[in-house]
Parts: sequence; C-alpha cells; structure tokens
Amino acid sequence: MPIVDVVDLNNQKVGELELADQVFAAEVNESLLYEAVRHYRAGLRAGTVKTKVRGEVAGSGKKLWKQKGTGRARMGSVRSPLWRHGGTVHGPQPRDYGYKLPRKMLLGALRSALSAKLRDGELKVVQAFNLPAVKTKEAQAALTRLEATRKVLVVENGENRNLTLSVRNLRGVTLLPSREVNPYHLLDHDRVLLSEAAARKLSEALAK
Repeated sequence: MPIVDVVDLNNQKVGELELADQVFAAEVNESLLYEAVRHYRAGLRAGTVKTKVRGEVAGSGKKLWKQKGTGRARMGSVRSPLWRHGGTVHGPQPRDYGYKLPRKMLLGALRSALSAKLRDGELKVVQAFNLPAVKTKEAQAALTRLEATRKVLVVENGENRNLTLSVRNLRGVTLLPSREVNPYHLLDHDRVLLSEAAARKLSEALAK
C-alpha cells in the first residue's frame, strides 16, 4: 500500500497516511480516462444552437407566380430553402449532448486519475485546511507554502466555510467536496491537495 506524508499548511510533515492500493496504486488506464473526460465535457455542452426551418422563417406562403406559362421555374413559396432568407435544411436543433457512462467505468477512471497524480508527484495530503478567518491573502500564502501556485484542485471532505470564501476569488483554484470529484477535475489541474479526511474517504469508498 502506498504511504504518503501528511503535511500541515506550513508544508511541514506531521504524519503519514496509508492509502488503498486499488485506488492510489492502480494501473493507469488511458482509454478509461479519455472516455471519462469525453463524458464530462459532453455534459457541459449547452446544445442551444438552432436554425429555422421553412415553417419558421418570415414570409408569405402565397405561391409567387402561376405554375405554368411564365417560362420560369415553378416556385411555391418565398420561404423555400432554395431562396435567400429561406429556411435551413437539416440545420442544428437544440439537443442534449450528454450520455450515460457506466458507473464501473467512471470509478475505474477515477482510480486511474488518482494513481497517475500520486505517481507523478502532483498529489499532496494536507492534515486539515483550518483557516482561522476568511482571508484570501492567507489562503494564497498557504497554497504558496504548499507549492501549489498554478492550477490547483483542493478537495475537502465536508463543508469548510472559511476555506470556501477564502479561495473563491483565487484564479486557478478549484474547491470541491470529495463526493463531487471527477477524473476531469483531477486531470485538468497541475496540483491536487487532499485533506486527510478526504483522502481517507476516497481510499475507503473507491476500494470497494
């Protein structure tokens, strides 16, 4: 089982934590990671673009000229897709791009992402994010001491009001509860900071 150092907000080692092999030392399956990221991004798509068909564009439905005898091509409506300002044929319509991904695949991708982050030295376990007050400056200083100065994902096990309000205006910092962590979040950030409680929770929940 992988054993990681537990540090405080000053980046000083205060203990060690043993993590589950199945979660933090699993084989990294890149195909699963791809599917999980694709699934998450598909769910973010708005799918609101729309074009008007011939029944929705402005214009009279009156026949423009008689069917025969004019020498011109027959034409029934000014709203025909063949005409300028007419309707659009087979254009995009509002739709939902999301789809269902099997739960086993999603959990497998989550294990792969956590294992990859630990393997690459981009994951750190923090004893607790106990900020004495709501101070963005103090939160920024703590992240700097933890060597997390770029895109950072902070994972907390429960609600932490001081932490939530302190980091919400920090660029590149994302705070999530452990139950909402997705493989996309882990791969999209350069550093991952887990509270000790969150690391235990993930280790226990994903090892099943």
